[in-house]
Amino acid sequence: MSPQQFQSRFGVSRETLTKLEVYAAHLQKWNPAINLVSKSTLDDLWSRHLADSAQVFSLIPDGTKVLVDLGSGAGFPGLVLAILGVPEVHLVESDVRKAAFLREVARVTGAPATVHPVRIEVADTPPADVVSARALAELALLLPWAHGMLKPGGTCLFPKGRTAEDELTAVKDSWNMRVERFPSQTDPAGTILRISDLAPR
Repeated sequence: MSPQQFQSRFGVSRETLTKLEVYAAHLQKWNPAINLVSKSTLDDLWSRHLADSAQVFSLIPDGTKVLVDLGSGAGFPGLVLAILGVPEVHLVESDVRKAAFLREVARVTGAPATVHPVRIEVADTPPADVVSARALAELALLLPWAHGMLKPGGTCLFPKGRTAEDELTAVKDSWNMRVERFPSQTDPAGTILRISDLAPR
């Protein structure tokens, strides 16, 4: 996928596309030193990472102001969602080198993102309308973390691979929740889980 194909698919402005191009250039520059993404995916960066993250934006509930992204790594999906227009994004990434990368990209793109270079368990983030995480952990770990960070009535958005249903089965006796499934536009085996009404049993 080219930047122009990305722009056509997601309908972003020229200004937003330019910010994402700056992001992509920084990732290419920093990746050899700190291994932000698998080297094999760099040639398909716009599809594998940027579009994979951007597709989450349309699933964010109307009125969302604060999004907390767990284990942000190279910034997917949280930093992309900040560039696309989420008003306030908090990126939780304990690796200090990756956190430095996130801070620099947020600075040069003007993205409304705050980086928290700490472990998720001790992150001091404001109550979130949405908690997101991509390729971080199974739901058995994600749901307790998210529950402690969400506002009442908040939503989780978790892109998942082929293990999504197994992960849901593993937590069904521990959590009450409403689950919506959306097929990934970039991974034939992928599903985006939108989870609301989350409460421990």
